[in-house]
Amino acid sequence: MRLKIMPLKKSFSVHRVPLILFLCQLMSALEVPLDQLENLVQPPTITRQSPKDYIIDPRENIEIQCEAKGKPPPSFSWTRNGTHFDIDKDPLVKMLPNSGTLVISITIEGKAETYEGVYQCTARNERGAAISNNIIIRPSRSPLWTKEKLEQITILKGQSLVLPCRPPLGLPPPIIFWMDNSFQRLPQSERVSQGLNGDLYFSNVLPEDTREDYVCYARFNHTQTIQQKQPISVKVHSMDELNDTITANLSDSEFYGAKSYIERPPKLLSPEGRTSHKEELRENVLSLECIAEGLPTPSITWTKEDGELPINRTSYTNFRKTLNINLVSEADSGKYKCTARNPLGFVEHTISVTVKAAPYWITAPKNLVLSPGEDGTLICRANGNPKPKISWLTNGVPIEMAPDDPSRKIDGDTILFSDVQESSSAVYQCNASNEYGYLLANAFVNVLAEPPRILTDANLHYQVITDRPAMLDCAFFGSPIPTFKWFKGTKGSVLQENTYIFHDNGTLEIPVAQKDSAGTYTCVVRNKLGMAKNDVHLEIKDPTRIIKHPEYKVVQRGGKVSFECKVKHDPTLIATLTWLKDNGELPNDGRFSIDNDHLVIMNISDEDDATYTCVANTSLDIVSASAVLRVVDRPNPPFDLELTSLLERSVQLSWIPGDENNSPITDFIIEYEDSLHEPGIWHHHSDVPGTQTTAELKLSPYVKYSFRVIAVNSIGRSLPSEVSEYYMTKAAEPEENPTAVEGIGSEPDNLVITWQPLKGFDSNGPGLQYKVSWRQKDGDDEWTSVVVANVSKYIVSGTPTFVPYLVKVQALNDVGFAPEPVIIIGHSGEDLPMVAPSNVHVNVVNSTLAEVHWEPVPPKSIRGHLKGYRIYYWKVKNSSKRNKRHVEKKILTFNGNKTHGMLPGLEPFSHYMLNVRVVNGKGEGPASVDRVFNTPEGVPSAPLFLKIVNPTLDSLTLEWDPPSHPNGILTAYTLKFQPINSTHELGPLVDIKIPANMTSLILRNLSYNTRYKFYFYAQTSAGSGSQITEEAVTTVDEGKMAMASRQVDIATQGWFIGLMCAVALLILILLIVCFIRRNKGGKYPVKEKEDAHADPEIQPMKEDDGTFGEYSDAEDHKPSKKGSRTPSDRTVKKEDSDDSLVDYGEGVNGQFNEDGSFIGQYSGKKEKEPAEGNESSEAPSPVNAMNSFV
Repeated sequence: MRLKIMPLKKSFSVHRVPLILFLCQLMSALEVPLDQLENLVQPPTITRQSPKDYIIDPRENIEIQCEAKGKPPPSFSWTRNGTHFDIDKDPLVKMLPNSGTLVISITIEGKAETYEGVYQCTARNERGAAISNNIIIRPSRSPLWTKEKLEQITILKGQSLVLPCRPPLGLPPPIIFWMDNSFQRLPQSERVSQGLNGDLYFSNVLPEDTREDYVCYARFNHTQTIQQKQPISVKVHSMDELNDTITANLSDSEFYGAKSYIERPPKLLSPEGRTSHKEELRENVLSLECIAEGLPTPSITWTKEDGELPINRTSYTNFRKTLNINLVSEADSGKYKCTARNPLGFVEHTISVTVKAAPYWITAPKNLVLSPGEDGTLICRANGNPKPKISWLTNGVPIEMAPDDPSRKIDGDTILFSDVQESSSAVYQCNASNEYGYLLANAFVNVLAEPPRILTDANLHYQVITDRPAMLDCAFFGSPIPTFKWFKGTKGSVLQENTYIFHDNGTLEIPVAQKDSAGTYTCVVRNKLGMAKNDVHLEIKDPTRIIKHPEYKVVQRGGKVSFECKVKHDPTLIATLTWLKDNGELPNDGRFSIDNDHLVIMNISDEDDATYTCVANTSLDIVSASAVLRVVDRPNPPFDLELTSLLERSVQLSWIPGDENNSPITDFIIEYEDSLHEPGIWHHHSDVPGTQTTAELKLSPYVKYSFRVIAVNSIGRSLPSEVSEYYMTKAAEPEENPTAVEGIGSEPDNLVITWQPLKGFDSNGPGLQYKVSWRQKDGDDEWTSVVVANVSKYIVSGTPTFVPYLVKVQALNDVGFAPEPVIIIGHSGEDLPMVAPSNVHVNVVNSTLAEVHWEPVPPKSIRGHLKGYRIYYWKVKNSSKRNKRHVEKKILTFNGNKTHGMLPGLEPFSHYMLNVRVVNGKGEGPASVDRVFNTPEGVPSAPLFLKIVNPTLDSLTLEWDPPSHPNGILTAYTLKFQPINSTHELGPLVDIKIPANMTSLILRNLSYNTRYKFYFYAQTSAGSGSQITEEAVTTVDEGKMAMASRQVDIATQGWFIGLMCAVALLILILLIVCFIRRNKGGKYPVKEKEDAHADPEIQPMKEDDGTFGEYSDAEDHKPSKKGSRTPSDRTVKKEDSDDSLVDYGEGVNGQFNEDGSFIGQYSGKKEKEPAEGNESSEAPSPVNAMNSFV
């Protein structure tokens, strides 16, 4: 039975990286946890060692690492070049304490070359010995170039050239690059490039390749030194230059033998020939190179015969002259073809690639921990090209030479163990080697007998986010390998694999943790030697969520922006909110501020254009949300304006757009200035789409143009560009004539010709003038013309009155005339009409409207443009009173050639006069003969007022004044009235006819202490007029009035005032108690409570505005039982009679004016009253309080 060792996991958050690292370590090797199990023994294990090929800096001390662990701690020894290395005999060599690492001090004395060799470390304790790799120590070398004298290279333009580098051999090999004497890298291209061997290749040379400082540098990284070759000088001649030199200095027999500068097909410079071979080791980078010469410069392409180039591992460098394949394997072996091609031909080269392989692991041997009597296996499998040889060692000694062990059996790459005992413990080494390298692995066999131990701390608490995996640790150790089970709760059953995942190291995985996953879990481990258990606790937390994400914002430069990020998290966790800009920290800038869940940026600039991310994290999870801020602004102005294609009537304008500031330019506005006619004033010329940067501009003659361009985007307009150069166009005759030409006389004997002059821009040349022409429209006269300066008016005198003229105005300048102008019709001056309208008569439609008819005047008598007819009318006398009185005349104008018109708004029963006049542009003509007409009677207006005076127990006196506008002869008055009871209901309506000559009336036999509503209006033969309404109350019984008077007298006594104050306080307390009790039963108006405690006999009344309580009122002519009561004023007039009374009560203890009208105010809105009456809304006085108890 094999023993299983489970490492301890100390992380408390199941989602974190240490668990993953732990699992990875578990898969690579299972080891005894020596730091936690003190009494256990373990063979040595090498934990750190120097690389196999260890190149050292000869200027520094040499440190050869060898670290190992085991129990008891191992001791260390070294061999050098296969023999024991006695470090005690060399004073420069020391071994670090509790370590096998060697430190060789050569900085003060000694040389690195003395310690070159192959070193191997052995770590040994009572359970075995582990060995390190063979470590080859070699000092780095950076030798100088050998001195050489380099002649100048003279070469003909177009030829190929190779500049050799040939650096000295160093350790490790140097990095090669070409520079000049100023340490500037030489430019390389498809024509000029450096080969893998360091040489500089020219496919063809050009005159600019001439220089004296082609320097090859070798950089030795290990020693941080750079060596340089002597500069190489190159001189490139053209064929003409070379022939001139030959003619001057050489004889014909010494003529330069170079071929002339001609184009040629490609030819390979490296590698040479048609085929070559390349070997590379597995997992290295395969680099294949083809460099060709030719003119024009050839281009290189690569293919693989019988296969495709691996897409994900292939790259090209050196202008595609070098093919690189990363991580090559045996499958990459084959033939690769490069092709160099130019327009004159091509050349090919095939490279046969063989991929060899140093040994690499298929299965490396792993440590075995077994209990006595168990079986086990060590497997060592490796591959390579050629196939590696496998050999075994035990405790650093070839296994053939080691003491015999009956429990083991060697079978090639496998060692089989059976029925092991404690003496079987040892360290075994497997060596796999071929000609390209070797692999060495240590694996121990450790035979132990141990009861189970749980290495995870007891009562660990885990916190996991809902819906995420939960990993509960149970690291254990035991020999033989213990089995484990998991339980949930104190009495829980064994957890099953259909819901949970059980890892070999004892970890319990809950794939999707839910709220009900929380609780206590118990891990139990057993083997034949005993049992152990441990509890862990799991808490499930709500995930952190961003419930309000920041939103994409577009803000103008200089503005303000606010990003909002609202986070919801588990209340038991602490969440922090962090803002990032482009995944980095926010600038340390006062313009940035964070207020709770808002990021605010003030005075935004272009640098603020970025992605902003809010990151919310707790100890268990992290979430983020991002939004982009796009900073926009008006475009920058265009620049570099240029005028081209300068023609007489057009020019081409081009410009370069300015920065659009993140908002695309939609349009360009082109403006021009005419510095000749309107300097400093810019005019719009044209608009072009934002995709254009040129425009063909149409021009006018005789204008000194300059242009500017304005860019437009969605934010607004840019500033104008700089002004372009000036361009003056040639003069030409005018293309337009003046506009708005008119001929209108200002006097009866003239004709005033006016026009809108041309602007200077439209003059098209110097000397702008106008040719003014006119003649009578209906005559045979010739045109009369006059040329005037640049003005806008010309007056023709001596014309007949109001005669039509033909008029035209033509522009001209020093170059010529404008096109023939348009002829317009004008008229000479007007005079007043000569004739009055005739046959005027009036048709009265009703009491306020009349229709007037007339015959039009002859057209020739108008002597101007007919504007219409005007009616003057006025009221002469009142038909009812027969007294004449003068009033202002009223005027109505009827436009056009009308023959009738309506006169609205007349007063009924009135005497009117009117006349009619014709109107032209000069004024009015004579008036027609006056016509008289009368309007019939109409309905009267409301009486001026209605007031009620002298109220008694059973009578009321009514007084009134007649209507201000009787509109006829009054025939009678109508009075209607009805009582109003305590429930606001209206009683039966009484109708009384009153003679028209009366102005007062006494109503008798009324009910005492009763309110009445009155409706009053006048009548003529035309009908009834508007009504006026009023309300009044008859008085109370005299006995009660006397009692009230005595009570007022008593109220003046001091003792009575004190008593009443106490009673008032008691009433107030009772009111509060009732109010509270009513509120317990439901809401109700405060007024109802007041009504329940009032006494109608002693109800106080306000004296401020004289308004009554409220009730509904019917229409004026149809009173209903319920209505709204209107304010009672003793002089209610006209439409005021429709006003309603509001908030009145039944009490009669009010005040009256001298004429008996009621001016008291009753309480607020009244419901159906209880038997006790209702209470005033005012606080009770002592008198009132006493009244309530009488």
